[in-house]
Amino acid sequence: MVRVTRRNMWTITSMNILRFLLFLILIIVCLKIYSMSKPKQTYTPVNSNFWSKHGKSIAKKHELMSLTKEILQQGKEDIKSVLKAPSDHLKNDISSGMRVVHLDLKGAPPKLAYLKQIFPLLSSIGANGILMEYEDTFPYSDDLEILKSTYAYSSADIDEIQQLAESNNLKIIPLIQTFGHMEFVLKHNKYRHLREVRKYPNSLNPHLPESLNLVKKMLSQVLAKHKKSTWLHIGADEVFYLGESTESKQWINKGRGDIGQIFLKHVKEIVHFVINMHPGLKLLMWDDMLRKIRNEKIHETGIAEHVTPMMWFYQRHFDVAKVEQLLTKYVDSGFRSIWFASAFKGATGVGQVLTPIQNHLENHLQWLWVIQSMSQFPLLHFQGLALTGWQRYDHFSTLCELLPVAIPSLVVCMQAVSFGSYTDEAKAKAQEILGFKNIILDSNLSEGDGTFAGVEIYHMVHWIYRNLKSEVNILANNRTIDGWFNHYHRKHRFGNPKTMELFGSRIIQIHTKWEDYMGRFRDQMEKIFFPDTVEEWMEVHVNLYMDPLREFVKDYKETITLLGAPKQ
Repeated sequence: MVRVTRRNMWTITSMNILRFLLFLILIIVCLKIYSMSKPKQTYTPVNSNFWSKHGKSIAKKHELMSLTKEILQQGKEDIKSVLKAPSDHLKNDISSGMRVVHLDLKGAPPKLAYLKQIFPLLSSIGANGILMEYEDTFPYSDDLEILKSTYAYSSADIDEIQQLAESNNLKIIPLIQTFGHMEFVLKHNKYRHLREVRKYPNSLNPHLPESLNLVKKMLSQVLAKHKKSTWLHIGADEVFYLGESTESKQWINKGRGDIGQIFLKHVKEIVHFVINMHPGLKLLMWDDMLRKIRNEKIHETGIAEHVTPMMWFYQRHFDVAKVEQLLTKYVDSGFRSIWFASAFKGATGVGQVLTPIQNHLENHLQWLWVIQSMSQFPLLHFQGLALTGWQRYDHFSTLCELLPVAIPSLVVCMQAVSFGSYTDEAKAKAQEILGFKNIILDSNLSEGDGTFAGVEIYHMVHWIYRNLKSEVNILANNRTIDGWFNHYHRKHRFGNPKTMELFGSRIIQIHTKWEDYMGRFRDQMEKIFFPDTVEEWMEVHVNLYMDPLREFVKDYKETITLLGAPKQ
């Protein structure tokens, strides 16, 4: 009797398990059928927090998405297909749009002499435009003169830059920030009261009449110096802390709209000012703030008739499906044209020294995949690709890779864009342009001297980055120094020449070698950059290691001449 009961119980349990498994399979099949038959999802944001809890934009520039392994693998497969099979359709899409190189001048702006060397290079690699983000290097005048930096370009320089661009068939697109990233303006006491949040210089308070007047003056001066430009970029990315000022909160509490509508209201006022002043001028803006705003609210403003979003993703493997959702969103919002923005430098770390070419190449290959899929969006015209080269993450951050260091990355990425993939032919062309025998992407190394402008700095920065710290560390990892010439000995000039001579000649040799090298490096830097850039780069990447070495050598020389005297 007991056996029968157990067998029956086991049979019942097994049948229940089988029924449960069949039920799960049925649900999965139904969900699969439903997802296949479901219309394409539009990218409609929720009405919850516009900002994350730390006040950062959801669309943070350099860490926008956390991708799953499945998406990463799919991205790799997509890239492989672009590498292997560039299509004529893709090449036509690329060639019909603009290919613009972004020069971020808010850090390490090159001297005019270097731009004269670089502009012909940009033209030769396939660029037909330059996105000039002037920031504080533009020669603002009159009551805006405070905005320009010590080494800002002169009015004559701006004229010469445009002439140089025109002679190389490059269109200049000025980029002027008009809402977020206004640190270079709002850091000044004169404009501190125009901040959205008083303690942060990031964003402009759009409710104050003086804010719009300030932006209008800035745009008027820039456009007056760019009368031949047919495009203008008004920035408007990462408007951090929007909605947190007293005026914004009052505006929302009165039921006049949400944070997204505050953003749209300011952008609309800027757009109308520009098109009324310069009819026919084509406008661009970064797209990240639009991503969180409801489609119908964007459509209602009418800005889609006058401004084109520039969608940016800089990651090595970004989510192509998310991009397609955004494209659908922008069609539904009334936009009929789109730009994309990749990155050839300045997007892999706030203090990046060497440019990881492989990362940036794969970012461009992802964008090629997107461009190839644009046939899915017949109402949206692809107008161009901007290869961004960020020099700082913001006005207060440290320098990213110097432009000469990133030239190989730019050339490699542009050849991938020009050929529609990174084939052997594209690689050979890139190496020919750069004057390298080989470019080893995985290890970020090159073979050959190179012939491009600034190649000396390219090689020297690589050498400094790979060798200076390790050689200077001899001071910290020497047992003889720890025992006979540590900080206490140095403070009191107390040492035995017999022991000091065991390490002294080696330390002096290292010091002499690096001082000589840094002298030659500074000479190369001063040919291309202004004194403030040279000083900043040396202070951050050289003096951090050289200053302790210099102090050590000074103490050594002073102590050994005392010939083993009592403590001083």
